[in-house]
Amino acid sequence: MKRSFLLLLAFSLSFSTFQLSGSEPPNILFFFADDWGRYASIYADPKSPSMNDVIQTPNIDRIGREGVVFKNAFVPVASCTPCRSSLATGRYFWNCGSGAFLNPGGSSWTKDNNPFNRLPKFVDGLADSRYHTARSGKTFAFTPTKTSGKERALPVYKDKFPRYGLYVGEATDETERLERHNYVIERARNEIKKALLGTPDGKPFFFVFGPINVHRPYVADSGENLWGINPDDLKGLIPKFLPDVEDVRRDFADYLGEILALDLMLGVMLEELEASGELDNTLVILSGDHGIPGVPRGKTNCYDLAIQAPLLMRWPGHIQPGRTVDDFVNLMDLGPTLLELAEAEIPDGMVGRSFLEQIKSKQSGWIDSTRDHVIVGRERHYHSARAGNLPYPMRAVRNKDYLYIKNFKPDRWPMGDPHNWNTDQKPTYDELHTQTAVTTTDLDASLTKAYMFTHRDDHFELTLGKRPMEELYDIKNDPDQLHNLLALHSSHSDEWAEDPSKASVLKDLRQKIDSVMLATSDPRLTDSFDYLPYSDPTKPRVRVR
Repeated sequence: MKRSFLLLLAFSLSFSTFQLSGSEPPNILFFFADDWGRYASIYADPKSPSMNDVIQTPNIDRIGREGVVFKNAFVPVASCTPCRSSLATGRYFWNCGSGAFLNPGGSSWTKDNNPFNRLPKFVDGLADSRYHTARSGKTFAFTPTKTSGKERALPVYKDKFPRYGLYVGEATDETERLERHNYVIERARNEIKKALLGTPDGKPFFFVFGPINVHRPYVADSGENLWGINPDDLKGLIPKFLPDVEDVRRDFADYLGEILALDLMLGVMLEELEASGELDNTLVILSGDHGIPGVPRGKTNCYDLAIQAPLLMRWPGHIQPGRTVDDFVNLMDLGPTLLELAEAEIPDGMVGRSFLEQIKSKQSGWIDSTRDHVIVGRERHYHSARAGNLPYPMRAVRNKDYLYIKNFKPDRWPMGDPHNWNTDQKPTYDELHTQTAVTTTDLDASLTKAYMFTHRDDHFELTLGKRPMEELYDIKNDPDQLHNLLALHSSHSDEWAEDPSKASVLKDLRQKIDSVMLATSDPRLTDSFDYLPYSDPTKPRVRVR
């Protein structure tokens, strides 16, 4: 009897300790927005005016205010498919087979010979560790758990409006405007309800929601007409490598308007989680796959405008509210982090590093001094941007002081071949604004693209011209990355060659890239990305007008 009582007491104490330790895995809502760069009002800095000063994102801000904001989160590559492949596998994008580029055009990957199909995906690891997994919208590779069917009682949305975007076309009247608004908001509400209803009792869920409204095209002037963002309020806030003119400000205002739409969608999801009693049992993660599209030095590049990512998390009782973390995080680190959180096995070959320590720490600022840089890169975006379907290969390292970029093929055009630039068939302003394929196809059609091609000045050559083999920027003194310290004939070049301390910096940055490429057997080491199965240089570029 005494022995039974002691066993029961031990069990009770053990159970209580388990409960108090919070070791039960949380639900996970991953709100992962296409083309969302580091823009939200919580990222505003009173010491450094920016476009974040002109928007208010209360729901995004709530996650950061009641959780943690990562100030140095970066994507591994500023292109949607390779970024998502890297995220799904916890590997650098160049180790993801066909996942290393946007689409398979001009390549010869098949289902059988494509290594990406065989790579373990972190969400499948969560499923093996009892998570119910689900997704909606544009997400990434994993196998969702089969659901019970209860969620089918909710309304089925069949894309009456073809994108998740809140406003993808001018409404003809207030009735249509309201219909579009309600459709998209209720769809977002519906999707989180489906995740809640489809999760069996006793299981946590992992649900990733991938809105695409921030992806182009935007309705010109929707930022002002629908969101009240005055383009003139952006004067002086446009990146210095772009002309600060009306059309560029209009373009950024439209982009910021779509971020306000993201905030509304997030808001209704938080409402439903709260109503279900699950909000405080849920780790909410917000991020995006790269920076603004349609803007030189944005999407598809390795400059800050392209690679900086928002990253915010909320998990009451586990994440100290109101924290900011300076440690560098690569988005491909998220998979290993969540696997560690779930106490699941991290597969061999998953080179991303868990940052669970940074999430659970109670301090702000620097947590781990070794997290002081990220390695990023790029290969091919649009498959026919260059003759022979060739990529524009880049590898880069970013730390708190410098951005170093290596352009492996400086003879190629970084944003795509400039066909029709100087012919009688020059693209018109309207074509440049609405049709990406008319020229330079790694740069999406936009008001910014239209203005820059029809008003060529120094900004044009700086952002769309060919680039040197190496670029180096002083982040603190040159945050817009205007002055390449290694530029030929630059007044800085002799200084960098002769100053031992600066030569040491450059050597270190080069070695960081070299060591990662070697350790991961990067195919760029042998120029494999220029040949089949990645690219077929014998095929001419497909020209579309």
